[in-house]
Amino acid sequence: MGSTEAQVDAVRHAVAPALARLDLELYDVELSGAGGARTLRVTVTGPGGVDLDAITGVTQAISPVLDATPELTGPYLLEVSSPGVERTLRTAAHFAGAHGEQVSIKFHTANGPRRVHGVVTDVSDDAVRVDEDGTDHVIALRDITQARTVFEWGPKQRPGKPARERTKERR
Repeated sequence: MGSTEAQVDAVRHAVAPALARLDLELYDVELSGAGGARTLRVTVTGPGGVDLDAITGVTQAISPVLDATPELTGPYLLEVSSPGVERTLRTAAHFAGAHGEQVSIKFHTANGPRRVHGVVTDVSDDAVRVDEDGTDHVIALRDITQARTVFEWGPKQRPGKPARERTKERR
């Protein structure tokens, strides 16, 4: 069996043409687990978003392509989805797509792991710049162990108004 990275690369190259015919793009591919408990996650995006019909169409279009991909050996469970509002960020392109958005990034430093919560302000091929409450962080992509966008639910609290006071005002 080939390495997981080689299998993921083979899947990327194999499914991209089928997705293009459906007017969709490949966002990410992840192969996790071992033996008979592996899961192949294919995440797709599209100009108008991705609904359940699109997910069904992708599954039907790429299943035979995956069956014919010699590098993808052994059993696996196929999951097809959209990135969602809190999406995983792995590549420079993912971070560029999250420009101006809230993110949570865990990364290695000389002093051990660190996490930053802030807004993506710039991206290059090898680093991302994040503003965390006025503090600028430049993080090498190779040092990132986990990153995702963060969706903020509901209206933001107004400055200077404790949550308890707002509740009383609504009554």
